[in-house]
Amino acid sequence: MISRAGICALVLVGLPAFGAAPETSLRPTPRPIAEVQLAALDISMRLDPQLRPVLRPPSDQILSVAARPADLQSLGPDLSLRPILRPDSVVEQALFKRRQRRKGSVCGNIDIQGEKVGTVPAKLSGCGARNAVRVRSVAGVSLSQPAVITCETAQALNTWVDKGLQPAFRRRNKVVSLRVAAHYTCRTRNNRPGAKISEHGKGKAIDISGFTLANGEMVTVARGWPSKGFGKRLRKAWSAACGPFGTVLGPEADAHHRDHFHLDTAHHRGGPYCR
Repeated sequence: MISRAGICALVLVGLPAFGAAPETSLRPTPRPIAEVQLAALDISMRLDPQLRPVLRPPSDQILSVAARPADLQSLGPDLSLRPILRPDSVVEQALFKRRQRRKGSVCGNIDIQGEKVGTVPAKLSGCGARNAVRVRSVAGVSLSQPAVITCETAQALNTWVDKGLQPAFRRRNKVVSLRVAAHYTCRTRNNRPGAKISEHGKGKAIDISGFTLANGEMVTVARGWPSKGFGKRLRKAWSAACGPFGTVLGPEADAHHRDHFHLDTAHHRGGPYCR
């Protein structure tokens, strides 16, 4: 009886050698070049002509360029007009105006034009202001009369005019002047005897009764508020003041404010008070 090991040895002896070295292994014989060319030709003849890619039609841009008259002037960047450098005099004038604006600015903001006032003495207890300024214009908009207010109030007025008032009136016919009805004055609220000192008496308030537009038209709060033409714009302007200012009162607040906006920078515990 042959063992399992003997059977394996007989099988291995009878198998051909597959582990020959690469240099002695059989390699395929290369086909003749003529045979390869004939095979490729046969394949190409059997292909459907419709399977071949179709040339793209010329684009409208190429056709328009081809149809363009040869004598027409080119608009290429190499022939286009280039801006002429500004004369030195224009640059110097612009820098001079900027220096003048910076020289006339207050509260550390070039958009707030005016002059320093300093301390405003108090005629009544609770009145007066420190580091007050006399403002002539804010955000490029002039005031009908210089207003004595604090820098905090001037900054709020500048922000409101630029971010709230001008967008409400549309910048195409923008506001060019504010009609100031009141600014600093030492008095009680609504001039009532025994009442608290008004924010006007602290330099923190300003009253605006109208707006002059770029086309020369004057829009008053009294007439514009109930009108169809400017009522919506005035309400947008009034609403935009709520935030930059702590107190915003308009025609719907009470009879004392039916013809102007009262704007002040008083701080309230519950946030801005707007009516």
